[in-house]
This record gives sequence, structure tokens and C-alpha cells, in this order.
Amino acid sequence: MLGALGDDDAGKYLRRVADDAGVDMSAVATLAGQPTGRAVITVGDDTGENTIVVVPGANSAVHVDVVPNGRVVLAQLEVPLEAVVAAFVAAKQRGAITILNPAPATELPTELLAVTDVVVPNEHEIGPIGGVEALLDLGVSTVIVTRGASGVEVSTAGHRSPTAYAALAVEPIDTTGAGDAFCGALAARLAVGSSFDDAIRWAIVAGGLATTVHGAIPSIPDAAAITARLSD
Repeated sequence: MLGALGDDDAGKYLRRVADDAGVDMSAVATLAGQPTGRAVITVGDDTGENTIVVVPGANSAVHVDVVPNGRVVLAQLEVPLEAVVAAFVAAKQRGAITILNPAPATELPTELLAVTDVVVPNEHEIGPIGGVEALLDLGVSTVIVTRGASGVEVSTAGHRSPTAYAALAVEPIDTTGAGDAFCGALAARLAVGSSFDDAIRWAIVAGGLATTVHGAIPSIPDAAAITARLSD
């Protein structure tokens, strides 16, 4: 993982959680005097849908010099755009797959899209970032639009009519972290050499399971939970 934490209690807690999960945090800086980035989340009473206000904190100071080795590089937009561009350029130079989760949604520079293989916006983000056709026209090879209970739509440069995948049948209580779980599972499966279709199905299960648990970090399912649900 590459990023930055503050030297506050939140930063110490997040580093401890990541260490306990076996995440390599050697490229995550601790910045003195900086607060750890926060997300203030409100959850709807009956739908489980959430609204998030992001406070970047230390994330706003993330700078990319070296990207750790990996077959897949996944980024989102809580760090500066120039950091994401630098990471993706380095990733493409060594043949890695680049996946962008464009959240919080913002206008995406053409130099970023030129080195992005997969963009994964939700149904609220796809409009502000230009729409599926525009992303494909600018060089993105695959656009995956997540639509909550309505499932997922996948469009590619070679097959622009979207392929629909059904959502996992669950009773959602909190959608916080569902997009993160989806993107993480997608990247993980592609990193171990799974087919794109297999990776999508893993991601759908991961995202669905995440909606059945309150909170962000506690809701992210592990591989065992995803495998068990796929076997049902």
C-alpha cells in the first residue's frame, strides 16, 4: 500500500489494523503534525445507502516516487491526482493492470485516462466523470459501473453495449465500504491471474457482503467469506 497517515491516534490505529491484516505498509508515510484523512458518513434509515464527506488530511500530501511491485495497481482519488498519474505511469511501464476507483468524483485528466485500464465508478459518479462512452473514447479499456441493488454493468472498448451482472441477494444495512470491497476483490483476483469474469463475480460478492455489516473497515469480507458465499 502507498499513502500517508497522520501521527495522531487515528493514524496509529489504522497502521495497526493494516499490520494485523498482513498489509505491507512500508510505503505508507507517517507525517508529523498532519491529521489522518477522515470520511464523515451518514447512513439512510431504511435503504442502507450512505453519503460521505471526505477530509483528506495527510492524504493531500501523498507523493509518489516508487510504486511497490505488483501485477495490479488500484487507486482512488482521496490522494492528489498527480500522485495517481505517477503511480499509473510507473505501473504501465512494467506491464501492470491499472484500476481507478474515481471517488470522490472529479474531472479526470486525459493523461490519467491514457494509463488507466479499468475505471470503476458507481451510478452517481459516472455522470460527473464524463460517462461511459467518453471514458472509452479517451483510452480506458473497461468501465464497470456499480449500481447497488441493480447490479453491475461492464462496458469495454471492444464491446460497448454493457454486459449486466446481477447484484448479490442480501438485506443491506450499511453500504459504507461496499465500493472499496468490490474494487479490492476485483484487483486481488486479477492479481492472481483469474479471468475478468471470475474477478467480477468475486467483486460482486465482496461488495454485497460488505453491505450486511455496519462500518467501513469491519465490513470488508475476507477471501474465506467470499468463497463460502460463492459456494452456496
